[in-house]
Amino acid sequence: MQSCCIKRNAVCVKRIKWKRAAPSRDPVSIPCRFAPSPADRMRYQEEQLLNSKMTRRTFTTRLAASAVAAATLPETLFAATHRNIHIGHTGITWLNSQVEQAIQDVAKLGFYGFETFGEVLAAEEAKGGIGRVLEQNKIPLISGYCTLNLTDPEKRRDEMAKAVAWCKLIKKYNGRIFVLGPNQVHRDTYVYADHKANIVSTLNEAAKVVQDQGLTPVLHQHTGTCVMTRDETYATLDAVDTHVLKFGPDVGQLTKGGVNAVQVVKDYLPLVQHMHLKDYNGKDDHLLGYCPLGQGQVDVPAILDLLKGRKLSGMVMTELDNDPRNLSPTPPIELVEQSKTYLKKIGVKFRT
Repeated sequence: MQSCCIKRNAVCVKRIKWKRAAPSRDPVSIPCRFAPSPADRMRYQEEQLLNSKMTRRTFTTRLAASAVAAATLPETLFAATHRNIHIGHTGITWLNSQVEQAIQDVAKLGFYGFETFGEVLAAEEAKGGIGRVLEQNKIPLISGYCTLNLTDPEKRRDEMAKAVAWCKLIKKYNGRIFVLGPNQVHRDTYVYADHKANIVSTLNEAAKVVQDQGLTPVLHQHTGTCVMTRDETYATLDAVDTHVLKFGPDVGQLTKGGVNAVQVVKDYLPLVQHMHLKDYNGKDDHLLGYCPLGQGQVDVPAILDLLKGRKLSGMVMTELDNDPRNLSPTPPIELVEQSKTYLKKIGVKFRT
């Protein structure tokens, strides 16, 4: 294992152990597992400079302006901190066959982007594609969720061909993120160590294929798959080529697995280029135990605070699973409205 020591205000692509800066002016060393890519290092440092750089004159001017505004605006406007972040929504709350309705509802509620499955894009293409409904509702496709088999080397060639086909569809509708979902496995007998080599080599090959198609590949750990637990997620991210493959965590699924989602996002923050923002309380079987944001165990404000000022290649996507074999009696748009209401309460703005 290669190791490195990065000075304060720099960044490690891998598991960062964050420390508050010491009161002295001496550099504070941050232990990390190995060196970040130059691109990730530069991007993260630029973000920190943009977020912190302010002259004394600028500070004084803004402080005075804020005082005047505070004296003239109603108190209700200060109920929530404004969060300068664009949030989208995935289509999983609707049936795959209802993708047009999903796009219409997500756009109507003011979300900034949409995500669906690669296989849904392929199915819709046979009927003319989703371009018309995206354009009519003035909402962009940001990403496609695409499952690839990572454990069977005999299937790798076919999986790469599938990846290319899905990339072309995502690009056709100006998407920019390939959410790489691991394949399902029998978790009761599955041993990660037995498959790690195949998982890592397949991920590296797939990530390069996706990058060559002009998209950003992000690994998405997922319940019931070959990369599910905290240890499997960390072991995989610590082994793959993160110059190419980035991270698109699902904070709800991490929480469902008993993992501190905030800590995982912290540990791999420079790698996070996309996210599924989901909540979990274990109560509703229709929703596979998930729930609208703000009704479960996920510390949504803390997650969003970590992303403050970051320029993601993709987008934070609100998501709420809805079992297609046991659908919730609550209409999808009403479930999504509950998440929107909570997000507005904590300062997230929506399109009007």
